[in-house]
Formats: sequence, C-alpha cells, structure tokens
Amino acid sequence: MRKLFVLKYIVIFSLILVVFIVFNLTGFSGKIKNSFYSLSSSFQEILWESGNNVSDFWNGFFNSEKIKQEMDILLEENQELLSRLVDLEMLKKENDFLRSAIEIEKNNSFKLQPVRVIGKDISRDSILINKGSKDGILSDMPVITVQKLLVGKISEVYENFSEVTLLTNKDFSLAVQIFEKDIYGVAKGKGFLSLYIDLIPKEKEVVVKDIVLTAILGGIFPEGLLIGEVLEINNSDVESFQKAIIVPFLSLEELDELLVINDF
Repeated sequence: MRKLFVLKYIVIFSLILVVFIVFNLTGFSGKIKNSFYSLSSSFQEILWESGNNVSDFWNGFFNSEKIKQEMDILLEENQELLSRLVDLEMLKKENDFLRSAIEIEKNNSFKLQPVRVIGKDISRDSILINKGSKDGILSDMPVITVQKLLVGKISEVYENFSEVTLLTNKDFSLAVQIFEKDIYGVAKGKGFLSLYIDLIPKEKEVVVKDIVLTAILGGIFPEGLLIGEVLEINNSDVESFQKAIIVPFLSLEELDELLVINDF
C-alpha cells in the first residue's frame, strides 16, 4: 500500500511537470499571463489612482500650508504699511494744523497753544484737553479751531489737563453780533449742543442764514470768531427783545486738535 501511495504522487508530479513544459514550449503560458494581467490591471489602476489621490492630498495640504504662511506674511506687511500710512497722514495733519495756527497768530496777533481733545461729554457740553497748569493754561482762556470757530473756554485747570466748557453749555453766555450788520445780542447755551441769541433789539432785522460772530463787547473773547448761523427768529409782541435760534458751527464729532488763546 505504501508503494502504491508513493507511485500516485510521482505520477501527479510528472503530469504537472509535463503540463508546465508544454505551456512554455507552445507559448500558451503567455495567454494565461495575459489573462492574469488583464484581470489584475483594473486592481492596479485602482491602486495607482488611490496612490495619486493620496499624493495629491498631501501636496495640496503642504501647498495650502505654504500659501497660508505666505498670506500671513503679506497680511503682516500690509498692516505695517497701513501703520506707516496712518503715521504719515497724522504727521501731515499735524503739520497742516500747526501751519494754520501760525497763520492765525500772524493775522490776528493771537498767542496760541495747540492742544488735543482727550475726552468728550455731550451731557455736560464739555471736553477735556491734554494740557494744564504746567503748560501755562489758565481759566477763561478761549478755545478755538484752526478755522477760527469758537469752541468754548477753559473752566477747570489741572496740572496735566483741563476742562473746556463748550459755548452751548447752559451756563455759557457771550456777546455776539450779526455779520455785516449793526446788530448785537447775547448768545446763551441751551445744552446738548444747542444755542440761541437773546436781547436782540426789536427794530433790528435778523434773517435766517445770518452769520453770528463773537463781539468785542464782552472782552473775554476776541472779536470775529465764528459761532453759527440763524435758524429761526422769535419776535413776540409781548417781549421787549427778539430771540433767534442758532445752529452752531461746532461739531463735537470733529473736535480733535484745538488751539487755546493765551493772549490777544
């Protein structure tokens, strides 16, 4: 039995060897290989495509990281350029402001001191400026803009800053005149940036759009500073004087760089 078993395996091995030799001699193995490659080619394409997708993903990832770094650098450079532009614009604005202040001094014999607004309080019609007693600021000094617009006067003085009461404050009053007319009155603040003129003689003709200026009568402010224009005239038969509502040229939002009149 053992010999029969061994003989069977020898026969099977011999047949396999013959088949292999025949396939190699006849070229039939090429067909088998071709069939194998045809079947495997689709799997190879899938593997190659997956590999390319993975490669593209990592390339895109690293490229996006590189782009992000470049964008961060550009953003930083842009911010630096903007900062320089702001500095240049601020310097130009300051130079223009000082040039205008010098021109006002030359034309009006004013002694001026440039100041900057550091606080605003519309509820009290007041502002804070960045100079005080150590800078020679005193109470009642007039405060104006470079356009010769009256802002108010110094009301409280501290060492390093001062409070300015705006001309629209309820406690504020000053002598005024109508531009190019022999008409005088007293401007009084109503609060919240509003203003009116009282004590206008009834026989004087005041019209809407008349320009209101400071008058020399008061003595506290130089003559000819801009205040505002007439919006409305109240001429009552039971009143001894006329009144006029004034739209002040003063704009709290635009108050930034100002001038204190030290002497005039």
